[in-house]
Amino acid sequence: MLRLFLSPLLLFNLFLAQLGPTAQAESPPPKLMLAKVYHDGINLTDYWVSEKLDGVRAYWDGQQLLSRRGNRFHAPQWFVRDFPPVPLDGELWMGRGTFDELSGTVRQKVPDDQRWRRVQFMVFDLPATPGDFDQRLKLLKELITSLDSPYIAMVKQYKLADQASLFKRLNQVVEQGGEGLMLHRGAARYTASRTDDLLKLKQYQDAEALVVAHIPGQGKYEGQMGSLQVQTPNGLIFRIGTGFSDHQRRFPPAVGSLVTYRHLGKTARGIPRFAAFVREREVF
Repeated sequence: MLRLFLSPLLLFNLFLAQLGPTAQAESPPPKLMLAKVYHDGINLTDYWVSEKLDGVRAYWDGQQLLSRRGNRFHAPQWFVRDFPPVPLDGELWMGRGTFDELSGTVRQKVPDDQRWRRVQFMVFDLPATPGDFDQRLKLLKELITSLDSPYIAMVKQYKLADQASLFKRLNQVVEQGGEGLMLHRGAARYTASRTDDLLKLKQYQDAEALVVAHIPGQGKYEGQMGSLQVQTPNGLIFRIGTGFSDHQRRFPPAVGSLVTYRHLGKTARGIPRFAAFVREREVF
């Protein structure tokens, strides 16, 4: 069994290597607005609420679809033909529970027309448009309504009165197979930063870690991977033993790969509680 423990500095360098150098991107990475985790103390009436789509972040620069790292998605020409000549921020999406299929579709350099016909570009902002989110939202509604394309749509935004309503809606979304909610402050300008202007709310938290070892399984998992030993960017080492399919236990993520896991808070020692594997990290 291979055991490999990495210093935080070496681990950080491996994370960068996994992501690939920015110089390899086809275009400069778009300057995107990023979300912080929801917390108590905000005035909910200041925010618009929408479903957090489990898709792939995409930026339309007016001519092409780019990933958050500046790489071009090779969408068919018919898919983007009726997109407007203005920047749009959104998610490529196939529907709830379809991330793996979506990821395989949008990563292909030779697009599969049949699979792309199931994709929509779900737009939630106008990043180059002046004004606050309230104003941009009104303009975005008018813009999307004027387009004649089944492949572009607007993420539904709505208001909720209080925290009880917010968590009730969160539970409904999760029960229906959704991932969570996003909250966008109506008075916010579009800025390429991570602030309380944009918040994400889930029933669980998620994070990424580097696989450093495979721990052999026992009992019904004998001869397979029992758990992954992983290391976080700050050097914390722990195991992830749940969330895997039988196929993933037979063919686990390679040592040195990045994985996404979910957890329910942390222990006093900083160990994620009830960590469960979600997927191998996709790099776009």
